[in-house]
Amino acid sequence: MTTSQTLEPAIRVQGIEKSFKDLRVLRGVEFDVRAGSIFALLGSNGAGKTTLVRILSTLLKADAGTSIVNGFDVAAEPGKVRESISLTGQFAAVDEVLTGRENLVLIARLRHLKGPGAIADDLLARFSLTEAGNRKASTYSGGMRRRLDISMSLIGNPPIIFLDEPTTGLDPQARLEVWQTVRDLAAGGTTVLLTTQYLDEAEQLADRIAILHQGVIIQNGTLAELKALLPPAKVEYVEKQPSLEDVFLALVGDTGQRDTATGGRADGPVTAEKETR
Repeated sequence: MTTSQTLEPAIRVQGIEKSFKDLRVLRGVEFDVRAGSIFALLGSNGAGKTTLVRILSTLLKADAGTSIVNGFDVAAEPGKVRESISLTGQFAAVDEVLTGRENLVLIARLRHLKGPGAIADDLLARFSLTEAGNRKASTYSGGMRRRLDISMSLIGNPPIIFLDEPTTGLDPQARLEVWQTVRDLAAGGTTVLLTTQYLDEAEQLADRIAILHQGVIIQNGTLAELKALLPPAKVEYVEKQPSLEDVFLALVGDTGQRDTATGGRADGPVTAEKETR
């Protein structure tokens, strides 16, 4: 990472607002994302996560506010922004009729890159898909398909990637595969902004977590900083630090959305239990 990258955020969002007729979806969203880091935008369904990603990726215009991506103003220089980013949506955008390798070659050709076959082979190896490269994508597991989708997004080496709820609908093993892929991206210097409604996903992956609720960032910090917002629970000298789930539900204050925000869990925040022998 260069000195300039450490000084300037890869993404800067200031006062972004967006409404759809009478529905105010974003109400002055603000945050910075450090280059080469994983930034999680955590919120329940309907919080405005996808709308914000669509704005940052030039697919939607904000009503107010400014956003800078890789040094380019999203509103004034959308072409430069698109050259700097890649977007992976909630569902894998692969052609199931083509093989994994053919999907990659197609994207490389559409981007007018030299050596599309070599690019495809390199990405297949990078994402542990070489053995499956000549199989049709329709035969891939959910995790393999998602890894292929992300690898397609990386053709052209964009410095910033947006992952909009990347593990929606995946089984536990596939989720772990995608998590490792995201870690590898950041380790290679790629800036990752991911949206998620799963607390454990944000807890496992993110360098910083911003909680988006009703169109506003209500808290932004590292996992340790967010946990410090609540005091540790104590029962008979057994101490437990608050989890990210405890912090999220305390800040949002809406237990009615707990099932969605906790990835389907119906039970409440876990408190320290009495030690038994």
